[in-house]
Amino acid sequence: MSNTEQQAQLPAIGAKFIEPEDIHVAASLLFQAYRQDPLLIQILNELNQSKYDAKLRALIRQELSRFSKSGQPILGIYIEDNLVAVACAFASHCEIEKSFGWHWRLTLMMGAGVLQAKQIMEKERTIKAHLSEMGEYYFLSFIAVDPHYQGQGFGHYLLSALDTLVRENDFMSGMAVFVTQGNQVNFFEEHGYHLVKEVVFRSVSGELLFKARTDVLEKTL
Repeated sequence: MSNTEQQAQLPAIGAKFIEPEDIHVAASLLFQAYRQDPLLIQILNELNQSKYDAKLRALIRQELSRFSKSGQPILGIYIEDNLVAVACAFASHCEIEKSFGWHWRLTLMMGAGVLQAKQIMEKERTIKAHLSEMGEYYFLSFIAVDPHYQGQGFGHYLLSALDTLVRENDFMSGMAVFVTQGNQVNFFEEHGYHLVKEVVFRSVSGELLFKARTDVLEKTL
């Protein structure tokens, strides 16, 4: 078999904003990825596993609804028509209390709890305060790869797609992310993210990382 024939048989892989019908798939991927997240475990504060899962699912549904309704980017990596990885980012100028209104806050409180909703909003305000010198930027809230496709480079595909997102918006200085698990820090550092500050939130420590837009970096070299 020739190389051309082999390439023709390879499935098509592409990055794009996810289709509305794939929101439920995105929610499932994020649930699997963040079920053991130490910060969310602290914030949701639920020892009963089934109740914790219900709160987490509600939180993820509301976050995806928030991103979708406000036009914030939800990027996906597709193999043919199948969503295998997803990333959600929001613009730093998007004020959580003002932009999403009382309905989003009320629904979040009903799903995750009043105190938990307040802590989630406080987390976003705290992170924004530490990044105040970055100007306008994107913040990566969620990133997940289907467990069946992990270790095949799809996470790197996502980060490359996010680089493109930043480059296509001239007013954005870069992409930020808050990481609470050490192995993920290495993943982001491999892609050019640098430490801004170590942050402790709800007794959970994490690293706030930032990657400046690559075209700005190239101009300074």
